[in-house]
Amino acid sequence: MSPVPGETVIADPRLMSELAIDLFPRFHQFAGINDANLKRIEKWFGVQALVRGDKVRIRGEKENAEKVENLLSQLAGLYEAGQEIDDGAIKFIIPAFHDDPSMRVKDLFNEKIQLHTARRDILARSMGQREYVYAMSKFDIVIGIGPAGTGKTYLAMAAGVADLLRKRVSRIVLTRPAVEAGEKLGFLPGDLYEKINPYLRPLHDALYDMMEPERVARMIEQGMIEIAPLAYMRGRTLNDAFIILDEAQNSTPDQMKMFLTRLGLNSKAVITGDVTQTDLPPSVESGLLHVKSVLKDVEGIRFVHFTERDVVRHELVKRILKAYDQNDRRYRREGSDNAENKE
Repeated sequence: MSPVPGETVIADPRLMSELAIDLFPRFHQFAGINDANLKRIEKWFGVQALVRGDKVRIRGEKENAEKVENLLSQLAGLYEAGQEIDDGAIKFIIPAFHDDPSMRVKDLFNEKIQLHTARRDILARSMGQREYVYAMSKFDIVIGIGPAGTGKTYLAMAAGVADLLRKRVSRIVLTRPAVEAGEKLGFLPGDLYEKINPYLRPLHDALYDMMEPERVARMIEQGMIEIAPLAYMRGRTLNDAFIILDEAQNSTPDQMKMFLTRLGLNSKAVITGDVTQTDLPPSVESGLLHVKSVLKDVEGIRFVHFTERDVVRHELVKRILKAYDQNDRRYRREGSDNAENKE
């Protein structure tokens, strides 16, 4: 049995094995800076990976060592065939192969990964998006974290619509914290639906892009699509539902725990957010940041991290995000240097 990622594995010495595998021509490119990708393999498969001369030695339980040998063999074939495999792809491939060792790694590059909705087929357009769609098909709780424009909300909505249309679930539940983004909107008139509508507009936009507005309205009226603020999830058990929590960086740790424990039978939850765009007061910890540390090693939950490479909006959005990221790193570095100088 494969270990749970992050677990300390105490193997029966009688089951231990060592395989010596020839290094393929671009092995060191695969291994990454400071052998980061070999360390990922060690974590996911519970083995030791040691480079000695022209071979990598895999030590661990025989079954897991053979899985790693198979993975490295398939990667060698891809490199030899001229396939470009960047670090983001490798981060996806290792856990995907851990989940399904019978898979052909090249299928992750060659097969279309898409979601079927009423109006259109939606195709994953980056490696991060492919990992995200794959995770939503395999796991009951998926947490997508990354910058704006990477398709986190849109693809989660597409996955929910696809499951609803194929009767894998009987309803979609859409929710997000009702937190204002830096400006006060004041008193909002109308009933509950009208009051929360401004906060949930991005979810509506995605729905209308995938189904006719009349059909969306009818499904909302029939309860097949429910849209509500996060606070209204308390005390409920959501069975047979595809549940999406959007803008999760604006939830508190208590709200996040409350949301995660609403999951009922035959239900799936997708949580999306950008930890760099929290609108909570400085003294309040983000539930999305908190859940990263609490649940990072829990089996059955998959975290997917997006980067600016996954942005599918205007090309300038990628450059803007990169510039802000560089500025934030410089600000943190200067702050650290100032603190050291004071000491």
